[in-house]
Amino acid sequence: MERIEIIDTNADNILEYGVCGYKNIKRAGYTEKIEWLKDRFQEGMKIKTLLSDKDGNQGMIEYIPGEYCWRPVEASGYMFIHCIFLGFKRAYKGKGYGSLLVDECLKDAKKENLYGVAVVTRKGSFMVGKELFVKNGFEIVDTAPPDFELLVKKFNKDTPTPKFKGDWQKRLNQYGKGLTIIRADQCPYTVKNVKEISDTAEKEYGIKPKIVELKNCEEAQNSPCAFGTFCIIYNGKVIADHPISNKRFINIMNKVLK
Repeated sequence: MERIEIIDTNADNILEYGVCGYKNIKRAGYTEKIEWLKDRFQEGMKIKTLLSDKDGNQGMIEYIPGEYCWRPVEASGYMFIHCIFLGFKRAYKGKGYGSLLVDECLKDAKKENLYGVAVVTRKGSFMVGKELFVKNGFEIVDTAPPDFELLVKKFNKDTPTPKFKGDWQKRLNQYGKGLTIIRADQCPYTVKNVKEISDTAEKEYGIKPKIVELKNCEEAQNSPCAFGTFCIIYNGKVIADHPISNKRFINIMNKVLK
């Protein structure tokens, strides 16, 4: 019978188990993510890996104390989930493993005497939907444009409620004309995408983008996009509020420049 383990992935063993589905150290974004994590582990970040003795790494959850979260959320006193992924192979989806990973986070939050756990969700790529969390007792407490939701599970109903930072337009106003790409090493997939998008912007549209590399959680918490660690702004308007491919960028720009 197949054996499933949940591994506490840390600075000492991360190269053995990989991260975000990456195990090839030569792949764009991998080394950047590893370096980013080394600093985060010191802030209390945890990564739990779902390991199958048959198929290896089949999922992960990444979470950190709320004051250090890389999303524009006020969640001090809570554990905050950055991302959760399950099933590099379809056979591992729909088996309850997602709830097992969420439960690891809840247990750690209780151990550390925190108020509860918070997470940002939405439909679509690069972010988990709310269904997994709703069935585990989380409730929607706030929303952000265009369709992000902040969910929380409190251990005591009388504790403060996390919220999005808000002031989206004010945050956006600091980026004027031209093309700005905001990214962070929190998501390794964006290294390759941003390079391709930057090349396309210059070659196809004659626009040299300004790349903003977020260096700490404070900068991410001041992002004009609820995703926090990725955003593309053109002439003062958000044209991508989550990581996108080069092909998707071309489609967006062709519409914007019509």
